[in-house]
Amino acid sequence: MMKKPYFYCCLVAGCILATARLAAQADSSALRLSAYLEAYYSFDFTQPDSHERPAFFYNHNRHNEVNVNLALLRAAWQEKRARANVGLMAGTYPQYNLAGEQGLLKNIFEANAGLRLSARHELWLDAGVLPSHIGFESAIGRDCWTLSRSLLAENSPYYEAGARLSYTSPDARWYGAILYLNGWQRIQRLPGNQTPALGTQLTYNAPGGGLSLNWSTYAGNEQPNGAEQWRYFNNLYAVWKPNDQWGLTAGLDAGWQQRPASDSGYDAWLSWVIIGRYAFSAKAAAALRVELYQDEAGVIIASDAPKGFKTYGVSANLDYAASQQAMFRIEGRFLGGPEAQFIDASGNPSQQYFFLTAAVAVSLAR
Repeated sequence: MMKKPYFYCCLVAGCILATARLAAQADSSALRLSAYLEAYYSFDFTQPDSHERPAFFYNHNRHNEVNVNLALLRAAWQEKRARANVGLMAGTYPQYNLAGEQGLLKNIFEANAGLRLSARHELWLDAGVLPSHIGFESAIGRDCWTLSRSLLAENSPYYEAGARLSYTSPDARWYGAILYLNGWQRIQRLPGNQTPALGTQLTYNAPGGGLSLNWSTYAGNEQPNGAEQWRYFNNLYAVWKPNDQWGLTAGLDAGWQQRPASDSGYDAWLSWVIIGRYAFSAKAAAALRVELYQDEAGVIIASDAPKGFKTYGVSANLDYAASQQAMFRIEGRFLGGPEAQFIDASGNPSQQYFFLTAAVAVSLAR
């Protein structure tokens, strides 16, 4: 009997090759193929026997072992009036972040098709599995300033399924989108839940590319079997790069969710992050991050602490690009809080948590 991992690998490769073949037949110049691989080693000073780091981490979350966070194959095709993207993946990121999805859906990074609705304007309708419209960080580590993702990013959607109507202004300064979604980071809708979710995004890019401002929203019912607890969410961020050396990113998440029908009112959570980056040269850079995550009611991150989950964090990382395709990164990260949210190496509650991570990322494109 064929082993499942081998079968999945064959299916992933077959889908990519089939997509590439069809796109090449249409117009070879419109096709772009790419591959990304990020391997990592992380040491958690609490030394968990399970080798799993806390459940609110979905990237680089295996302790004291060399592993693959993300192995990704992508095919992107675009002509004047149509486009399509397929991305299939493996690694510990999809294993944990897509644990709630069914079967081969766990291996889908993206799978969407789009039509341009206007010959004169950049007005597009895309449908399928899409990258999230929320946040400035993605699962592709090479595209992020820090090796690990912030608490803000780890606990908001990385992907979404639905339809997106988007518009980009002629000068590319403004981008806006309205989304019809299956839910909060869901490919399949919850059983018995017939209420679609909605999202919006508005982005402004200043002339010269030195400043980008973004506001994204989400509204949806996150309960199965006919129950209703609506979630309302706002994400704001700004990216400022005054020159090739310095960069600053600031992000804020604020969300509210209805309490169960037996109660009234809303539970809220809040998170913010600030990341500063300095490039010593074209090959070497460093980044410093400070962050806070507060979820007293456990809407997103459950906690046994009397005042819920409240944690601040600091991290620092160094990057070295050996070439345009390969990058080595190392990061130290500390989390702490007013209550014992973590477990130390002796199995006792602790207010502090520290770990080190190193990663090698390689990306190829043609």
